Amino acid sequence: MKKKKIFCIVIAGVIVAGSVLWACFGKKIKMVYASLNSFKDENLAYTFQHTPEIQPTKKISKGENTFQFLKENNVVLPNEFYFEGVSYPSKEFLDNTKTSAMLVIKDDVIKYEKYFLGGDENTLFSSNSMGKSFVSALMGIAVSEGYISSIEDPIGKYIPEFVGTELENIPIRACLKMASGINFNEDTDMSNFSMRTLMGTPAMKVIAKYGIQEEPYIYRRYLSINTEILGQVITNATGYSLAEYMEEKLWKKIDAAHDAYWTLSNGTELAMGGLSVSLRDYARFARLYLKEGNYNGEQVLEKSWVKDSMDISEEYAKPGANNDAYNAIGYGYQWWIPEGEEGEFMAIGVYGQWIYVNPTKQVIIVKTSADPNFMEKGYELKHVEFFRAVAEGIL
Repeated sequence: MKKKKIFCIVIAGVIVAGSVLWACFGKKIKMVYASLNSFKDENLAYTFQHTPEIQPTKKISKGENTFQFLKENNVVLPNEFYFEGVSYPSKEFLDNTKTSAMLVIKDDVIKYEKYFLGGDENTLFSSNSMGKSFVSALMGIAVSEGYISSIEDPIGKYIPEFVGTELENIPIRACLKMASGINFNEDTDMSNFSMRTLMGTPAMKVIAKYGIQEEPYIYRRYLSINTEILGQVITNATGYSLAEYMEEKLWKKIDAAHDAYWTLSNGTELAMGGLSVSLRDYARFARLYLKEGNYNGEQVLEKSWVKDSMDISEEYAKPGANNDAYNAIGYGYQWWIPEGEEGEFMAIGVYGQWIYVNPTKQVIIVKTSADPNFMEKGYELKHVEFFRAVAEGIL
């Protein structure tokens, strides 16, 4: 959890500093003031619901049609759930984790939808690192369209800055699996990385200076620069920006209800986590994976890509890998895979952002939060048990 907190603090700094630089080139001073205050605990809920108003972003336009979930009256959530033998009241859990919104869908029917801290159905909630799962989807599309010949290709094939460096021959797949072996420490190196890119050095030039700590596929270490690399591979291979590619190949394909926005860092989409999306649209994205990549008969994502994205058969990908507390949950292609028999998968973002999917029960749960205490011991695994209790109780 320490890595995740440092990551979110650094991202906060990226956004703040980015806004300062942006203001220096003519933006209003009030944007700087808003950015400097965005990540105070008392402002988190507002920040995560108004990012496109506070930060530079690129719009991802919806299409002409909208897929509509059916809706019923809110079901009653389970009174309690159990984690490590202790009972936790559900309402208290939602309150304590500063839940801003929660949506539960079963068999395409909204069974529960509630907004707690000022948002509503039209609010765009910050993804934080849930955005990594969207980048994974865009990678799968780029492969299916032939822009990228194989995820076994070395990243140096698509990123010229890596040619002649130790990073040149790292496979794309190793970055997808957070097992690239790059000599980078999320705790100590992210601040320097962020400041250098904000001062104008292209991100790939900064990353190219890092060496190799171990060979790929030996050790899983959560490094957000892996996702930045994936984003650049997609951009260089397709000729689209990430927002443009998402709009054409994903967002309009799944009939999203709202435009989405991608936060920019130094003029480039923040691949490691910068989307703003409505609650139901997060669920529409999750539904695409639940339906094995198919939407209304069109295979938006290859079925094999969805399956491979959830594969955690390699030792480093499994829950508890490396005896590392950060790896308590398994990891696929930028998706978290909890231990269990029902094929569950999740997207997770700092400060308590969640997409939970249970294919066995055909349940999707989206939970957004503004929780400064997301570092608490067992935080993620406790959420898994809460989601399981909700899924079990939905008829």
